[in-house]
Formats: sequence, structure tokens, C-alpha cells
Amino acid sequence: MSQHRKRTEKQARGLIAGAVVVTVAVGVGLGLWAGGDSDPAGSASSQAGSPLGGRAEGSPAPSRAPSPAPSPTRSYPLSTTPRTIPAVRAHTPARGPGWRPARGLRVVVNDAGLADEGRLLAGELGLTYAGKKDDIRAGDVRLTVNRGKGANPESYRMTVRGGQVAISGPDDAGVFYGTRTLKQAVHGGATAPEGVVRDEPAKPVRGFLLDIARKNFTAGWIEDRVRELGDLKFNRLQLHFSDDQAFRIESASHPEIVSAQHLTKAQVKRIVALAAQRHITVVPEIDSPGHLGAVIAAHPELQLRSAAGNAARGAVDISNPASAKIVDDLLNEYAGLFPGADWHLGGDEYRALMVSDPEATYPQLATAARKAYGAGATVEDLTTGWLNDRAATVRAHRRAPIAWNDGFFRGTSVRAADDIRVGYWTGKEIGARPPVEYLSAGRKVVNYNDEFLYYVLGQPNRFFYPTGQRIYEQWTPRVLRGTTAVPSKYDSQILGGYFAVWCDFPNAQTQDQVAAGIRMPLRATTQKLWDPGRPALTWTRFKALADRLS
Repeated sequence: MSQHRKRTEKQARGLIAGAVVVTVAVGVGLGLWAGGDSDPAGSASSQAGSPLGGRAEGSPAPSRAPSPAPSPTRSYPLSTTPRTIPAVRAHTPARGPGWRPARGLRVVVNDAGLADEGRLLAGELGLTYAGKKDDIRAGDVRLTVNRGKGANPESYRMTVRGGQVAISGPDDAGVFYGTRTLKQAVHGGATAPEGVVRDEPAKPVRGFLLDIARKNFTAGWIEDRVRELGDLKFNRLQLHFSDDQAFRIESASHPEIVSAQHLTKAQVKRIVALAAQRHITVVPEIDSPGHLGAVIAAHPELQLRSAAGNAARGAVDISNPASAKIVDDLLNEYAGLFPGADWHLGGDEYRALMVSDPEATYPQLATAARKAYGAGATVEDLTTGWLNDRAATVRAHRRAPIAWNDGFFRGTSVRAADDIRVGYWTGKEIGARPPVEYLSAGRKVVNYNDEFLYYVLGQPNRFFYPTGQRIYEQWTPRVLRGTTAVPSKYDSQILGGYFAVWCDFPNAQTQDQVAAGIRMPLRATTQKLWDPGRPALTWTRFKALADRLS
């Protein structure tokens, strides 16, 4: 506790010596937090390592400018937890005036690597970005990377005390999330409450998928979603940009496949850069060996045909080496455009495996399977080999592969590579495998549950626009299929989830209608990915909060 606070407590209570410290802890323990519990603006014992002290190791001691203190004639009620989306997971309240932005106050950092976070916050709150500073001034917001070993890199601590704010974390991602909490806490002229927030997400993958293949979304609209996602502490944006209807990103290796309406590489770079500033990884998806109709339109020789000569919609013939070459050309080309670690390979709804007898219907695939994997090999084996080969292509670029759950098959002699994560979206496919089959085999799974998380334009095939209330009240990351949660012992294998917009009927809604329709589902999704437990607010109060913060 600062000397200013001590003097205030003495005078307010008429005590001759000492001060009464009121500290009430709420919330749950979250494992290893960013930083410790030292007073960031006060006692001599805490100044050296405090976030407000802001000293990098080996730097000189900062000069101590006077800090504002509560009026000695006024007592303050115990603070309340800041209301944010997603909700903070723990808050230690305190007595004091809190903090609110004002012109002339500074945002300062202890590390030049926090410049993006500092400039963004300063611009949003009307403050001055002062860069890396060691001095302390009244009203400062200080951002600090403390390199905490073993801590969740997305965790942070936000301390409001003595008229100042300190946000610290073991990585700049956590610091960024702390700035989002502060931004929401002071929204609309409110005051950030006195006390300490300790916060971290339950799940490392918190994503939004956008199907830009079936519907053309403008670059500006996508950038607006990036800003929205960042404020909500999402950290993934998956772009499904290749499908039967269109191929939506400029290509140098195969310009013939690109649709008239598309994003240029310059536009994609701006989206990726904006996302990176907000700690969002842009995840590309080129779905194969199905959903390649736009590629096939320019290369009809690649289309899969049955023994009777019938074309399989959107499916390339994986017995033809030219099919693998064109897909690998694209994967290699876009590796330079999308620098993030994740890469989605698709793998779903391959038409060759949506018939009762794949070997008889597509004998060329059966022949290729036996040639590659021996007598008794099946079309499922050949298709698994295709997935493994595409995974090897992106792995060479140090990308981590993921594929849809219906791209994995039971009882094959060829096993999907162990590092390919499962994007579980449905249980409607032929030979559907329940989520526990993947989990019990040790696979990592990402939740795309089509019962709760699929916003499909036009609502075909018994899809219905999901509501935020249903997600908020009924869904958790462990509900991978339908409405039933998998056993809690598998929780650590579920990396997180995505809310997805699919554009089966692209004209069913305008892009502005899509933005309005997904507004509350996105907020409910991030709440449950940040903290899967029962929310403290009722849905009515949560929606009111969202309306207030908009």
C-alpha cells in the first residue's frame, strides 16, 4: 500500500498510527498468473519489481513524481469487479477513486516491443503515447512485459491504484488483453475500479471462421471484424477462401483459378498485419480433395469421374499426380502470405467416400490405393495418404495442420499423421465417429460444433441461425457434437473452438446483416472459451452489458 494511501486511511479514520488494509479476494484460482501480488505503486519493498516502476532488469531506479491520492476527507466504497466481455476471472477489490482517461495522461511501456499495444490504447482513450519511460507521473498507464516463466502467455494482471494503471503479463499478448479490459472498463465515461484483476483464458484457440469463397466480403468489412474480434479477445481468424463456387485470393502460381471478385495479396497483407497487431492469427484454408470446384473449372482434366463417366462435384481425382501438384503449388505459394502457425487442410466431404461402394464406383482410386499401400488398401487409405501428403507440405513451412473430422476414417491401414488436429464440426457423415474416438486416441481437437456454432446463410439442410443465448446458456468447449459434453478428463485435449459463418446461399443476407446477426453469438462464444464455467451474469444482463459496450 502506498504512503499516500496510508496517510489517507489515517486521516479518514482518525487513527494515530497505521492503516487499515481492506482486501477481498473473489473469483477462482487460475494456476500461474502473470506477475505476483506486489503493490505496483507503493511500499519500498515492492517498488523495484512493480509494474508501475517499469524498470527493465539493470535499468536505473526511476524518479518518483507525486501520484494523486484519494481526498483525505473522503472515504470510498469497496470497488466492484469491472464488467467486461469476456468477464474477468478474478478481481481483488480495494477502496479508492479508480482511474479514468483524461487528455494529457500518458501510456508508457517498459519494452519497445509493446509499441503497438501502447499506441493503440492511447489512440482509443485519447491519451499520449510516451514510449519507453522509467519516470512515473500522475495518471500513467504503464504496460509491462515481465517474462514470467511458466505463466500462460495470454494471462495478465491489471492493477488500478493511486491514480495509475499497471498492466503486466509474461508476453505482449497478455498485455494486449489487459488493455482490452481497461478499454471496456472505462467505456462511455466509466471509471476503471480500484483493485487488481488477474485474468487468463481457459482455451488457447478462440476463433472465428469466415467463408469468403461462397460470398465475397470486402476487405474493409473483414478488417472491421478483426477489430471486433481483437476487442473480444479472440485470437484466430480462419479464411475459407477456396470452394466449388469461387477462389478468392490473388494467385501468381495459378492465376487462372482466381475468381473475378477476390482479395488482392496487398489487401490480405493488410488484414494479416492488422490481425497481428491485435494478436490474431489468420488461418488459411484451401479445402481438398473435395470442395475444389473453382480449381476444376479451370482444370477440368483433374475432376474425379466414376466408372460410368459421371463427374463428382468439386472432387479432384487423387489418383492423378497433377491434382496433388496444383494443390501443393497453392499451399507453397500462400505460406509466404499467411505467416501464422496454423493451417487448415479441409479434408471433408470427398465425394468418392460419400457412396456405398467407393472401390466399385471409382476403380481408378482403388487401383491407386493398392499400388501405393498394398493389396487390400481402400479408397479411405488413399484419401488418408492425400491428407498426410498435404500435411507434409505445410509442415515444411513450419505450419501446424488441422483437418475436418470427416477427413479421418475408422479402420484404415494408413493412419492420419498424429500431429493433424481434428476440427470437429459434425456427426452426420457416413460412418460418423463420435468425438471420444478421436480424444481417446490422443488427438487434439478444436470445437466447431455445427449444432451451436454454425451460422449458415439461408439456413439450408436443417441449419438454423444460432443465438447467442443458446451458446451462452447451453454450450461449452466440451460439447463437441450435438448437445452432450464429452467427459471432463478430455478437457485438456480440446484446444478451443470457432464460431463459423458459412455462405451456402450468399444472397440470403448482406454483409452488414451478417455482422448484425453474429454480434451476440460472437460475444457468447468468447465468454465460454475464456471461461467455460457458469457465467455470473444472466443472459439478459449479459446482453445489456454488450449493448452498453457497443
